[in-house]
Amino acid sequence: MEQNETIHTIMRHASLRSFSDLKLTRNQVETLVRAAQAAASSNFFQAYSIIDITDPELLHKLAKLCGDQPFIAKGARFFVFCADMARNEHIAANAGSDVSESVSGADAFLVASVDVALAAQNMMLAAESMGLGGCYIGGLRESVSEISDLLDIPDHVYPVFGLVLGYPAETSRGGEIKPRLPLNAIYSENRYVPAVDQTLNDYNDEMQRYYERRNPEAEHPHCSWAQGVARSLVTHPRNFMLAFLQERGWLRH
Repeated sequence: MEQNETIHTIMRHASLRSFSDLKLTRNQVETLVRAAQAAASSNFFQAYSIIDITDPELLHKLAKLCGDQPFIAKGARFFVFCADMARNEHIAANAGSDVSESVSGADAFLVASVDVALAAQNMMLAAESMGLGGCYIGGLRESVSEISDLLDIPDHVYPVFGLVLGYPAETSRGGEIKPRLPLNAIYSENRYVPAVDQTLNDYNDEMQRYYERRNPEAEHPHCSWAQGVARSLVTHPRNFMLAFLQERGWLRH
């Protein structure tokens, strides 16, 4: 595989949940946000907003609401990434166009959701290139309605996930990166090709060995990767999301 500094940074990605007490400078924060803004954007809508949580009391509330994950409040910075069509709706209205139906549609929802994901990935890569680490917080959607009210998020905007960033604590474990699915499970040419069971079973075995190496003294064996996928789908279906999105002006037709 080709190698350069950028590829090396990408391939070394791992979620970080243990942070030092070092804080970020204002210049670092601005650099991270501008890096996020450099991401590609469909039709150049730039259909996202980033909320920087700097109030300690609010930060602790959010850590509780995001599935009770205290490490969120211990990072150097916590950003809430929102898919945002409200700003573009306002711009269009000022230009004399009523786009309320368009911004309520499925494509606008997808455009904004993709835009915000690309921006967040840019921020993560920039952070890791600066010696920082972090973790995406999908648990934010466990309390999506309450968090939206808490952050004054309007219709046609929804919080997609959080991103906690900071410097690794001295006790943070580095080392082995989680193995990814083999290429032939996710890559095909010219048409969709389902992954064969043997490929998935072999990967499941590889992940089990990884879990055992990571925590050899565990009293109970870690559930397999496949079991973890199934358990997450069963325990975190978040079936309330469709009703929430429609209540906030999304996916109405």
